[in-house]
Amino acid sequence: MHRYRVWNGPMPTTAAQAKVSTGTSVKTMLQLATPSTRQIQLISWGFSLDVAPGAASAVELLQTDVAATVTAHTASGLQPVDPNAPASLLTLGTSATGYTATAEGAIAAARVFDVKQIPLAAGATDLTYTYQWMPDERPIIAVSRFLRVRATFATAASNMTCWVCWDE
Repeated sequence: MHRYRVWNGPMPTTAAQAKVSTGTSVKTMLQLATPSTRQIQLISWGFSLDVAPGAASAVELLQTDVAATVTAHTASGLQPVDPNAPASLLTLGTSATGYTATAEGAIAAARVFDVKQIPLAAGATDLTYTYQWMPDERPIIAVSRFLRVRATFATAASNMTCWVCWDE
């Protein structure tokens, strides 16, 4: 089994990791697509925001049966924790593994793994969130499914950096 981590932007090279605007409605910030031959097990996930939203907002981690249309990740963006590990087998493409959705798709079935409500107040201190599952409670994403980090910000956008760590 090998462990990987991915962010909601291209792999940083000469520039820092990019922040992405949440927009002011539901938006998939990061999506992972399992192939028909492999499931993944989640280890941890998290996000950081640069400002608190102006209204009740949430960030959620969920499995869906339908892909969002995203900016496709490249293989180098799916970073192995061990430098000797093989490349991830996640499916790449604009309707597979990527970030910054431009269309959400019509979800018919979902499994929610975590939800973080974001405080309304300017100057809020909990704008960074990290969660790591205990070994016996780690969610498994089935084959041919999509894991999404989705932000729902109603009135004011924030810039977000998010990530997911998993085992294949």
